[in-house]
Amino acid sequence: MSRADVRAETEGAAPGRGGTRSPSPLWSLGLLRSELLTTFRRWRTLALLAVLAAVPVLVGIAVRIETGDGSSLGGGGGGGDGPAFISQISNNGLFLVFTALAATLPFFLPMAVGVVAGDAIAGEASAGTLRYLLVAPAGRTRLLLTKYATVIAFCLAATLVVAVSALAVGALLFPVGDLITISGTRIGYAEGLGRALLIALVVAASLVGVAALGLFVSTLTGSGIAAMATTVGLLITVQILDQIPQLDALQPYFFSHYWLSFADLMREPVYWDDLVKNLGLQALYAAAFGSAAWARFTTRDITA
Repeated sequence: MSRADVRAETEGAAPGRGGTRSPSPLWSLGLLRSELLTTFRRWRTLALLAVLAAVPVLVGIAVRIETGDGSSLGGGGGGGDGPAFISQISNNGLFLVFTALAATLPFFLPMAVGVVAGDAIAGEASAGTLRYLLVAPAGRTRLLLTKYATVIAFCLAATLVVAVSALAVGALLFPVGDLITISGTRIGYAEGLGRALLIALVVAASLVGVAALGLFVSTLTGSGIAAMATTVGLLITVQILDQIPQLDALQPYFFSHYWLSFADLMREPVYWDDLVKNLGLQALYAAAFGSAAWARFTTRDITA
């Protein structure tokens, strides 16, 4: 559905008293549906999802080639270089899901989310459709919430694309079955699948802070490219700062600091401390930058 379709929907809202249009809940769901269709039909979005789906394929093929002679990755010690769990992929293809998420979370996943979030408002402004949308009865708050919900949906979709691609490639290239947790205990394949799904949901939730940050940046400019570049630049900057030892006192407050805590879901019993810190930190960033985006968007002059 194009932005013209969104315009058509907005024109279909019934006017209220004094000529003021009052949106119904069904109209709001229609706006969300239009935003979701518009976002997921863009070639840029499809290209981002294709790149994310290709990462597990490349990792799986690389591990298969490396272990083709029957040797274990990393010399069989389980401590080879690379993303978490990579040394265990050859023993159980399900570990490719955990490895792919660990490989994409530091940069690829948040970059994709940053691109979509940065374009949410600024893209409408640069295309000249934002002012038209605000003539409709959506209101600025409702429109902003719809945009954020769409970005959150993309976070979930992008994470699931990585997980499903890794699951398929892992099953094709490697044996599957019971797996050994980080704690050394054995769990069944069905339970392993359940933990893989839970890990994917935690990874998606880990991106809500980046989504709110990107949305806030998107309200500051009328250029979609500038908003996307700024969001990705901030993401890279925070990642670099999180690796500087002299900043260890500040690092627990960086939105990326606890991203890889999802590995604790592969312990028996599960170690929840860092997981809870991560989810709490993402909620804090979402609230802070979401409020900032709302304050900016509801008070700025819309000229495009």
